[in-house]
Amino acid sequence: MPNRQAMLSVCNLQRHFPMGEEIVHALRGVSFDIFPGEFVTIMGTSGSGKTTMLNILGCMDKPSVGEYILDGEHVESLSKNELAKIRNRKIGFVFQSYNLLARTTAIENVELPLLYNPTISPKERKERAMEALSLVGLSNRMSHFPNQLSGGQQQRVAIARALAGDPCLILADEATGNLDTKTSYEIMSIFQELNAKGKTIVFVTHEPDIATFSSRTLLLRDGLLQKDSYNTNIQNARLAFENTPSIEEKHLEALL
Repeated sequence: MPNRQAMLSVCNLQRHFPMGEEIVHALRGVSFDIFPGEFVTIMGTSGSGKTTMLNILGCMDKPSVGEYILDGEHVESLSKNELAKIRNRKIGFVFQSYNLLARTTAIENVELPLLYNPTISPKERKERAMEALSLVGLSNRMSHFPNQLSGGQQQRVAIARALAGDPCLILADEATGNLDTKTSYEIMSIFQELNAKGKTIVFVTHEPDIATFSSRTLLLRDGLLQKDSYNTNIQNARLAFENTPSIEEKHLEALL
């Protein structure tokens, strides 16, 4: 890896939870760096420490032991209010369940995180939201409500929402988990396009085929980093999307 400053760095990360009289060691001393412009997947089965790692990287939890440096700033010892500011300014979140407000239009959903940044005017907030929705191919769906959008379109709104604040890190949590195979590939093609434009992406998944679209995979097991590998054969998600039949096409083929 080139000699440059990491976008995020964790060193000897440990997280312990009291469970009655016992202590659960969710993370047991994990260390790695992620550099600007990388597309990294974090994989692991249930109980591997994947969710705990996600919560720490997203500044929603703090480690019991160890360091976490994000964009040059030590965040492991910050207060709750300081962590909330980091989440709002530096991290764009994309969740499995989209987390869109049902009675709010696509553009209003994208604008929502920007409401908490007083340095952004209402005019700039709307312009950023429009630009983000255009980037994910939804410029013609800005006034639609979530129930008027497909699952894939809702996830694209969620990606636009993550982009609107121009974060240094996009953190995706099982962002294809609720989608069919073809739509999953479409969403991954958007992440690949964003990464090609320089966005740093950390994508948490349990699906090995999804990991093939990233350039690097971190495998967690029993709270330890079991493997850190670079992908020498990155798959093209746009090509996979174009070559995968939709559910309707599969159904028609079965009837024929």
